[in-house]
Formats: sequence, C-alpha cells, structure tokens
Amino acid sequence: MDRFDNISPMDYRYGNKALSKYLSEEARIKYQAKVEAALATALAKQGICDRKIAEEIAKASEKVTAAEVYEEENVTRHDVKALVNMIRAKVSKEAKPFVHFGATSYDIVDTSNALRYKEACEKLVIPSLTKLEKTLITLALREKSTLQIGRTHGQHAEPVTFGFVIAGYVNRLGNRIRAVNNAKEELEGKFSGAVGAFNGSSLFLKDPEAFEKSIMQQLGLKQAMHSTQIVAPESLLDLLNALIGAFNVLANFADDMRHLQRSEIAEVGEAFEAKQVGSSTMPHKRNPINFENVKSMWKVFMPHVITFNMDAISEHQRDLTNSASQRFVPELLAGLVSSANRLDKVCEKMVVDKKNMKKNFDKSRQGIIAEPLYLLLAAKGHPDAHEYVREKTLEAEKTGKTVMELAKADSDLKQFFEKISPKQLTILNDPEKYTGVAEKRTLEVCKYWKAEFRI
Repeated sequence: MDRFDNISPMDYRYGNKALSKYLSEEARIKYQAKVEAALATALAKQGICDRKIAEEIAKASEKVTAAEVYEEENVTRHDVKALVNMIRAKVSKEAKPFVHFGATSYDIVDTSNALRYKEACEKLVIPSLTKLEKTLITLALREKSTLQIGRTHGQHAEPVTFGFVIAGYVNRLGNRIRAVNNAKEELEGKFSGAVGAFNGSSLFLKDPEAFEKSIMQQLGLKQAMHSTQIVAPESLLDLLNALIGAFNVLANFADDMRHLQRSEIAEVGEAFEAKQVGSSTMPHKRNPINFENVKSMWKVFMPHVITFNMDAISEHQRDLTNSASQRFVPELLAGLVSSANRLDKVCEKMVVDKKNMKKNFDKSRQGIIAEPLYLLLAAKGHPDAHEYVREKTLEAEKTGKTVMELAKADSDLKQFFEKISPKQLTILNDPEKYTGVAEKRTLEVCKYWKAEFRI
C-alpha cells in the first residue's frame, strides 16, 4: 500500500523507517515470532524437543511476514493462531508439534510487546530525548548570562536569565529520561498459560516457573511474579506514564517558546529557511510552526493516558476490552520521538533576540525594585515594609517618578537605608543585577545532567 493510502498521519506524514523497525505492524509480527523462537529454544534446553528442531523453528520464525500472517488470519479469525500456522508451514513434520507448544496467545502477545517497547525505548525514544537534552544544555550554557524578565501569570515578575529558563527544561527532561529508562527495565513477560497458573506447562515440566524464567532471560525481560492470562498491566503503565510525562515537558517548552515568539514579545524565534513560507496570503509571516506542531502532537497523545489506565482493568483472568486499544500504544512512542527530533532541530538553530529581551526587561525596570526594596526594609526593621512599598508603586504610577526616587525622598526611611550594605544598594540602583543565583544554578543543572547522561 502506498503511504498516501494510509489513514494515520503517523504513517504518511510523521513516520520513518527507523520507527517502523520497532513500532510497525510488521515489527509486531516479528517480535511475536522472536518469542515463539525463544520458546522453542527453551523447550530444547529442557529436552522436550531436539536442539535441531528448535533451530529450525527459530529460522522459520525469522522468515514470517505480516502480509502472510494477515492473509492467514482471514481464515483463522485469530491473529496469533495465524502466526503459528505460518511458522508451522515453514518447518518439517517433526518440528510442527513444538511450534507454540504449551503457550497461550498472550504468553506471546504481552511478552513480545514488552520486548519491543523496551527495545524501542533503548534504540529510539531515549536516544532522541537525550539528543534534545544535549541541545538544550548547549543552549542553556550559551545563554546563561542573557538577561530576561521572568513572567508569572503572563505578567512581568522578577529578572532571570534565559539560560536559567532553559535549564529548568533541562532538569525536567532529564528526570523524565531517567524515568523512561527505569520503567523500561521493569517491563515484564510471562509464560504461565491460559489463566496464569502454569496448568499446561506443569503437565510436562517439573518446574514450569523456572522454564518461564529461562524464556524471559533469553529475551532480557523481567519474569512476572504473578500473572493471569495476561501480564499485570502496571509495569507497562508505568512506562507509558513516563513517556507521557516526557511529552508534557516537550509540550510545555514548545508552548513557552511559541509565546516568546509572539510579535509583541519577539524574544526568540525559529530559524526560517530561505524559501520557507509562513502564510498563503501574508508574505511577511514567520510562524512558530514547529513549536505549534509539538503542542498539537501532545494534544493527540496526552489523552491516551486515560485509555492506558482504562486498559488496566480486565475481568477475572482476562477479557478482550483492551485488545483493540492497546494496538495504538506504538503511536505514542512514534509521536514522542517525532516531536523530540523536531524540537532538537529547532533548538539547534534557535534565534535569541537579546535586544528585544533587554527592551522588554526595561518596561518593568523600576517595578522590579519593589521586591528587593521591601525585603531589605523589612530585614532592617521596618514594621510594615510590604504595604509601604506597595503604596509607593501606586504613587510611582501616578506621578511618573520611580519607586526608588520616592523612597529616597522619604526622610522616615533614612534610618533604614543607612543599615543597607553597599552591595545591597547596588541591586536597588541596578535591577539588572537582581538575578539571584540564576547563572550559578544554570551551570549546576547542566553539569549534573551532562554527567548523568555522559553527553
């Protein structure tokens, strides 16, 4: 099928071959076949089948394609049975009995999903997020001293540095990368049969639990301590929540940068290509399309967390109410990787307009003094410093004078000003210096995560 015949934008617009290797329908079949091969190998180790038979099954499993499995499913009306039939069709008569021997469908399905999501995180998600983390660290260090007005509730607040702002996202993303990395290691597989009690395998194995463990060790997965027909959902749910958390960070960052690119703020901007068009009717437009795309992608996938939690509910030992919905899990990973890669490219070339940052800062230059002035007055014994400074800010707005001019003209404040150190007075007279430890904190955060990820 041509990609433009596909329905999902992940296929025809945002996907690529790297994603397909782990997240496509072909990949789903390939990973299920890997589990079937691991089962055969474990059977041979137990002496239930000959080693050559296990090798034959493993080789046949490597040759199975999604196309033939789907064609067979038209007959069987059962996807795993169709897979089994296609493997059996490729092996000798002697090997046929040992294909899928002792397995129930979800021994294969849940185990293979855990395996491919783990490997997709290792090969796709974590590398993409870590590359973005490295780019953000570079940006934060580059702009560690760049003065910017902080904003709370959409209003000018106190000074920060732009590097400090970016360092906040470095820290948040670093924590989410760590969470994804930890969660992928906790993914569980099973080979416990139709209700999880090892009914079938206990017929021919003295220690069916050890047999299950041997299969999981082959695949590099944790053995579920307890399972029904399905693996308990929490280990996968923890990973999905960690992935959504990472997506939240990306979306928040993209939204902040989008707002900073507004015409009336204009502190940052996406680099524009020579032939790039911002609008079909307004030639002057320079839209923040990449930042907007990431937030838009997040809006698609973040609500999936509700479905993922609903999928955790399964009646008794198993029902099929998650069989369709869980097939959409790969799209979350694909969307996250796509968005991380997009942000990385934008941030590598992000334009920071220091002149406009200074211009916006200067709009609130005098108001910024209110906080340090009230704190210093209170520290030196003023009985109601906050209210005093609040009144002076209102007076400043009416008279056009600065808060400091009004405060210095007040003889009642002389006794308190005499107690303020020269260093503290410097900050009151030069609000650009009122950035606290923003630069120091930026350096500390970046140093920590560079060491954590060795980047």
